[in-house]
Amino acid sequence: VQLQASGGGLVQAGGSLRLSCAASGKFFKIDVMGWYRQGPGDQRDLVAVISSVGNPNYADSVRGRFTISRDNAKNTVYLQMSSLKPEDTAVYYCNAHAMNELGWWRYWGQGTQVTVSS
Repeated sequence: VQLQASGGGLVQAGGSLRLSCAASGKFFKIDVMGWYRQGPGDQRDLVAVISSVGNPNYADSVRGRFTISRDNAKNTVYLQMSSLKPEDTAVYYCNAHAMNELGWWRYWGQGTQVTVSS
C-alpha cells in the first residue's frame, strides 16, 4: 500500500489548510486512517484518526479546529485544518491500517510540511 499525501504549505496564523492522503496498491480493505505530526525534535504524535464507518477521534490540541473525513470510494482521508497556530507547525504523516493477503499492516505516507507563521 502506498499513501500519497498532499496539501501542506506555509500559512499565517489563523489561516486554513486542507491535507489529503490517497491510498493505492494491492489491499483488500482499509480500516482506520489518520494523521500524525512530528515537529522538530519531537516525537510523532496523533492528530486525528477516523474509522472505516466515519467515527473520528482528535487530539485535545486540535479538537474544534481540525476536521478529519474520508472518502472510502477513493481510499482517501482528509484533514481540514482551521484557526492554525504556530505550534501546529510540523511534518504531517498520514497513516492507514490495511489488509492484504498476509494480514493487517500499518502504513505511513511520506509526510507533508505544514508551517504556520505568527
